[in-house]
Amino acid sequence: MANPKEKDKKTVSELRFDIVSEDWIVIATGRAKRPEDFQKERRKPILEKKDCPFCHLETQLPPVYESKGVVVIPNLYPAFSNPSPSLKKKGSQATIPEEKVGPYKKMDGIGFHEVIVTKDHNRQIAEFSKEEAREVIEAYYARYTTLMQIKFVNYISIFHNHGKEAGASLSHPHSQLIAIPIIDPDIKRSLNGSKRYWQKEGKCPHCRMIRWDIKDKRRIVFENEDFVVLCPFASRVAFEVRIYPKRHEAYFEKINDREKDNLASALQKALSSLYKGLEDPPYNFFLHTAPCDEEDHSHYHWHFEIIPKTDMPAGFELATGIEIATIEPEKAAEHLRKFL
Repeated sequence: MANPKEKDKKTVSELRFDIVSEDWIVIATGRAKRPEDFQKERRKPILEKKDCPFCHLETQLPPVYESKGVVVIPNLYPAFSNPSPSLKKKGSQATIPEEKVGPYKKMDGIGFHEVIVTKDHNRQIAEFSKEEAREVIEAYYARYTTLMQIKFVNYISIFHNHGKEAGASLSHPHSQLIAIPIIDPDIKRSLNGSKRYWQKEGKCPHCRMIRWDIKDKRRIVFENEDFVVLCPFASRVAFEVRIYPKRHEAYFEKINDREKDNLASALQKALSSLYKGLEDPPYNFFLHTAPCDEEDHSHYHWHFEIIPKTDMPAGFELATGIEIATIEPEKAAEHLRKFL
């Protein structure tokens, strides 16, 4: 029979299993930090408006989309080469050929790389109104649904870097979009995990997690009619946040107008709670959605992930691929709810 004292003894860490990726994550309860330990005094790089290229669009390439508060421009220094006119044509059957190099293969780095710039130089999405955040969502949607129609485009990544530590080269708030002919390894792992679970259990793993978390409540940060903001059970980093649609849907492009409104509210609330609760930490957020490659990915569940830069990966994480989070997601969500 187990010793009662041993039963009550708190372990120095807890391993949690991600049912989609099938990865084990370490929640370091023994060296867990308090929420206020993640608040730091940060010296923000100051870029004057007169020196900001995003405040002087005449120095940039012509916009491909513009609204009252948002403008989308081609990246002056793209990670992928601009396609030829024949490849740009909507519905074009042209593809990018692969070339064999011994045991390897390669193809030209062709794609679209765009910058989604909010026109206010000084305010980030965390400080926006719901209406202003809705303009950002509409810009994401407009460019996504335009570029997905181009035949060689198989995946579109939308991401946002905030803060120097998160890779933002300019302090003026902006997101980026890259449309490419390949499916990136991260989304491929997520797709494969979702498919495995669907085939084994006959249901979407994300839907099951969402229902459980809404019932359990401890990891919920915010929810509205269409979306839930939560700290995942197997959080990879401290204060990781995800935004899920409550309706099962694999494809971001199938979002409707009401859902756009509620996604804007959920994204703004999530970023605002991090901004206030952790005193404006650096972070990355990105869209995870089923590819636009004409394959059936109906088992998937699209969502946004927000990854604050709260800790630096060290030897164990790099050697094993096992992430360590230094605060329980339940405590992280409890802290963030205070700042809604």
